[in-house]
Order: sequence, then structure tokens, then C-alpha cells
Amino acid sequence: MVVFVNVVTGVSVGGTVPRHKRRSRGLAMRRAHTTNMSLTPWQTFVSVCRLRSLSAAATEAGYTQSAVSRQVGALERIAGVRLLERQARGVTPTDAGEAFLRHALVVVNEAERAIRAAQAARAGFPRPLAVGATPSLAAGAVPAAMRRLLDESGPLAWSLVPGLTPEIHNKVVSGELDIAVVTDAPPGLPDDDRVVREALGTDQMVVIVRRADEAAGRREVRIEELSQQTWAEDNEGSANLLRQHAARAGVTARIDMCAADLPGKVAMVAAGHAIALVPGSLIPALRPDVVAVQLVGAPTRGIFAVLPRHQQHPAALTLVPLLRSAVG
Repeated sequence: MVVFVNVVTGVSVGGTVPRHKRRSRGLAMRRAHTTNMSLTPWQTFVSVCRLRSLSAAATEAGYTQSAVSRQVGALERIAGVRLLERQARGVTPTDAGEAFLRHALVVVNEAERAIRAAQAARAGFPRPLAVGATPSLAAGAVPAAMRRLLDESGPLAWSLVPGLTPEIHNKVVSGELDIAVVTDAPPGLPDDDRVVREALGTDQMVVIVRRADEAAGRREVRIEELSQQTWAEDNEGSANLLRQHAARAGVTARIDMCAADLPGKVAMVAAGHAIALVPGSLIPALRPDVVAVQLVGAPTRGIFAVLPRHQQHPAALTLVPLLRSAVG
């Protein structure tokens, strides 16, 4: 006699179960245990969501597409919900899949960090510091602060990941970054109790123009004088700052050029296609064929360091006051 307990109702069910059925149930339990313990399906799911393709994830990992499908299917059976929406041109996470992905990223990234930390500890090195920053701050203030950190504290392996505020904020939450230097430009900073925020300073926006332009020789300019100019923008946050500033002056900024990123926006200005609004913190890193001109009553944005609330990297804590000095 083998007695089973229904895990849903808690009711004991008695009866004799044939040996081959007991053996198959035991095998199924071992397989479920193995799936739960293995990181591979979690890593595969993260790759599929990043690439939006089962076949691309299979190629990247060196699996067959059917193997990738089985791994994702195993996670869906564990979760009890469908995680991916399979479409003609790839896959996208379902709502449940998006919720699952946030935690899967933590699982995968923490596992990878654990391996790196163990290897670094064995070699006698401190854990590498992963830093994220918005493009303008990654171009100047952050490398300057890291230079001071290394000069004062000694050698430390570190990496710098540029990105927009929402992206690198989420990477701090998921454990991919130890610290991120972000701004409160529209749409602002998310309210997230999984991180702590340290104010670093304020950044004033400036207008950049081609060095050959007439405005390049001026110390400052009003937005009203630029109402007939074509503007280039690379992200919606900066565009919103420009629109709001123009609206307060009763004019409209003609944002007719779209750049893929901040260097692309600067390149458009250098080639004479447009003018652009950029953070003042970018001025030291500007290329020589563009000039920054002060904007009267220019919009500003706050700069913050974002760190995980728990398990903070010691070097990240040391870096905060150096960032504050570099930003100031």
C-alpha cells in the first residue's frame, strides 16, 4: 500500500499503485527537480526575450530550436502559465512572461555574478564594479570620478554601460549593475523601494551649433531666436525638455531630425543639418566642430546615483562622493 497526499486538498488517498506507474512518477519528479535546479532554461528564456526569436536564441547558444522550445516549455509548466506569445515573425513575452522575466533576469545575473565573485576571490581580486550612466555622463563625469577612485583606492576591475535612465535603473534592480548615474529628465525617476537614490547635482542644458554658424560666436541665446531653426533629438526625455522650454516662451521647437543616439545627434549638428539641446555635462567631451551656447533660462535636470538597497558594492559607496564632486 502506498499513501499519497493531494497537495491541493491535503486529503490522503490510499491505494495500491502498480510498480511501473510508481517508477514513472518518480522519474517525472526527478525531471521536475532537475528543471527547477538547472539555470539553463532560465538563461534560454532571457535570451529568447532579448532576441524575440526562438531560432536566434538557439543559434546564439548552440542549441537546436526544438531544444529551446522544450526549455521554455519546461518553465511554462513550472509556472503554470504561458510565458511567450508565438507569432509568425518571432515571439514576445505575455503579461505573465514579462512579470516572469524580471525575476529571471535577477536569477541569471546573480548566478553569473556569483561565479565571477568566486573566481575573483580565488585570485585575490575584489569583485568587479559594474557602472551604468546616461550617455552624456558616461562621456565625462563618470570616467573622471572612476579615475579618482582608482588613484585613491588602487586597482579595481570595472565596466561602464551607457544607457537611458529607465534602462540602466532596471539593470540596477536586476543586479546587472552595482551603481547607475541617471537623471530625472522626463518621464522622471521611477519610485522603487528596491533601490536607494543619492542626489549628485544639477545639470543645465545648452544648445550646440556648428562652429561655422553665426550663433557659435555668441555667449547666450534665447529660445525665441531659434524658433525657425531645425532641431535634432535622440530621445523623448530630451525632446520633452525642449518642447516645455519653448512652450513657456510662447514658441514651438521644430524637431524635424531624429538621431539614433547622442553621438548621432552631435554629428547632425556638426554637418549643419540641425541644432540640438544637450546636457551641459557633455561640454568637455564635445567634438571640436561644434560649439555650446548658453540658453537663457535653460531647462535643468537633476543627476542621481542609484544603488541596490541591499548587498551594495563597497566601491560603489566610495564612488558616490567622487561622482558628486565630478558633477559639481
